[in-house]
Amino acid sequence: MKVVIAEKPSVARDLARVMGAKDIKDGYIEGNGYAFTYAFGHLVQLCTPQAYGYHSWAASNLPIIPPAFALEVKKVRKDGRQIDDSGAAKQLNTIKGLLDKAEEIIVATDAGREGELIFRNIYYYLKSEVPFKRLWISSQTDKAIKAGFAALKEGTEYDSLYMSARSRSESDWLIGINATQAITLAAGNKGLLSLGRVQTPTLAMICARYLENLDFKPQAFFKIQAGFEKDGISFTATSNKFDKKEDADARFEQLKVGDNAEVTQVEAKETKEQPPLLYDLTTLQQDANKKYGYSADQTLSIAQTLYEKKVITYPRTGSRYIGEDVFETIDPLFQHLAATAPENIAAISRNLIGAKLNRRSVDDKKVTDHHALLVTDEKPGPMPKDQQHVYEMIAKRMVESFSEICIKDITTVVLKAADTELIAKGTVIRQYGWRLSAEQVEPAAEEEKGNEDQDNENAQLPKLTTGEWHTMRSLALSERFTKAKPVHTEASLLKAMETSGKEIEDEEMRQAMKDCGLGTPATRAATIETLFQREYIRREKKKLVPTDKGLTIYNLVKDRSIAKVTLTGKWEQKLEEMRANKVSYDVFMKHIKDYTAKITGELLQLKIAIAQEEAKPQQKGKIKCPKCAPGNIHLFEKIAQCDRYAQGCDFKIWRTLNGVFLEEKEMKNLLEKGKTSVLKGVKNKQGQMVEAALTFENLRVSPVE
Repeated sequence: MKVVIAEKPSVARDLARVMGAKDIKDGYIEGNGYAFTYAFGHLVQLCTPQAYGYHSWAASNLPIIPPAFALEVKKVRKDGRQIDDSGAAKQLNTIKGLLDKAEEIIVATDAGREGELIFRNIYYYLKSEVPFKRLWISSQTDKAIKAGFAALKEGTEYDSLYMSARSRSESDWLIGINATQAITLAAGNKGLLSLGRVQTPTLAMICARYLENLDFKPQAFFKIQAGFEKDGISFTATSNKFDKKEDADARFEQLKVGDNAEVTQVEAKETKEQPPLLYDLTTLQQDANKKYGYSADQTLSIAQTLYEKKVITYPRTGSRYIGEDVFETIDPLFQHLAATAPENIAAISRNLIGAKLNRRSVDDKKVTDHHALLVTDEKPGPMPKDQQHVYEMIAKRMVESFSEICIKDITTVVLKAADTELIAKGTVIRQYGWRLSAEQVEPAAEEEKGNEDQDNENAQLPKLTTGEWHTMRSLALSERFTKAKPVHTEASLLKAMETSGKEIEDEEMRQAMKDCGLGTPATRAATIETLFQREYIRREKKKLVPTDKGLTIYNLVKDRSIAKVTLTGKWEQKLEEMRANKVSYDVFMKHIKDYTAKITGELLQLKIAIAQEEAKPQQKGKIKCPKCAPGNIHLFEKIAQCDRYAQGCDFKIWRTLNGVFLEEKEMKNLLEKGKTSVLKGVKNKQGQMVEAALTFENLRVSPVE
């Protein structure tokens, strides 16, 4: 029997249907020589520090660097409490039973870094030795699934992908656990403060832009604008800026309506504007945020649903290119869109059938694990409005990307009146090309506008030649102000994360920066959502604004390396190099462990005065500190901590111990009496769930008599 492991139940059901398995069992589907089972995402995860004996928070424990990382069954959090997920444990037992009977495993988790990690963690946790192969597909259509099963890859081909995923997971654990504990200990009686390898530099970008905007002092400047007319066409020309009002006034006094200005220069320049590249996940998220206000997480969720409906290709892609093999299938896709898409997309699709297509988005060398986002040849049925929006964005981008270039004539005219030069600009589109299908979502995205020049180009310019004279029909002197860079939106933040904060407008240059961006297309949405969950940021319409708590964290760490965008970007680059077998796991992890020790030491040395409201202990009575005589323990959501930190007592302990969340009564028993009462669901050394008491002496399970 061949056991197929998918990432989620819905995918397993779909694979089973296509491959002819129909016998539904508890946790899997069997038939035709296969058993199709599934994880619930990350069914197995890295153990918490408690598994290595670190039950309390103390500076003397840090840094926590396990000699070897251990795995445990996934845990879920409810109301701040961490509990064993019995459903996860049950499903893992189902998988184990199937693997014990398997002759071969087929890995069908998502074809990417995290999907590979999900399977390998299960495989190694269960200590399986069954050989495995990889199903690697970019769409969930029946045709793609059948083709994938007919051309399974050797599992060892993805060893480097797994090592990259494993390194990402372990480095996030090391930096997140140690930095969080270090800053929480350094902050004293302020509750839990969380830091992370990617979340902290992302927060830093949001806070830095917000404070820059807040502190910005607008600078006044002045411009002269004159109106002209020729052949019935009105146009305006504007001077360069004057920084001083007296200079602008002096020049303006030399001019008056009715004076003539000479055309001293006419420059017409042909510009060829290439169509945009196809969407990857990040650019789709950016545009969906600009156009519809969808969060990055919403867009990813919508795209994942469309993928599972088989109407688009794999969404968690970081590539904006397709290979030659996929390019050969594009013409039938245009035929499909011509018959099924809304008319604005269908009309362009009909023009592209059989035509010579623009190949800007075709490059085998630039396709990573997955090619750019495309629609499939599956006919989309009725969909909710949000799914329709995202589907049509992907379809419209397809017809744009393969359309002809747009050719413009950009004309710049200089007129001179007295000693003042006035400049008029105008654009004439000679060949619309891809712009025939493009609607201007936000003609100049707010974050891309210049902060000084507010002039609008002339919609139309008459034919002007050097030496002509034209009468000034209107004249005005206006005061303008420089503008700050706007506060980040999710669209601008995603763009900044993609390039490690570097402001790069050129699409292909941004593509080249992807390997050293913050996170990956698949993880950026989750990083932003984490900042919301930590209550570090909030939304004001489309703007991302830091909370007082977020600004507190930023002010504490802004000068520390953990907040540096470029450092995290370099780590991402090394992870990509590991995937390509250019960097070893051992070399990368040694660097991460050295860095963890360094940043932990830095954070522990912080002497903090936090300008935020005091966190309120979650308790009714008093609990004496077991480490210092005068201290009392304060209970927070996830930890218990002595209130005499400032006086030198660094006692901290998790509220969840051996899988059990301790309420105030049991925490008091443990810390004052040295022993809890008998508790249900305690996890012993063998990982079994028992009824037992916890003892403070060593926090080992005390068996029930």
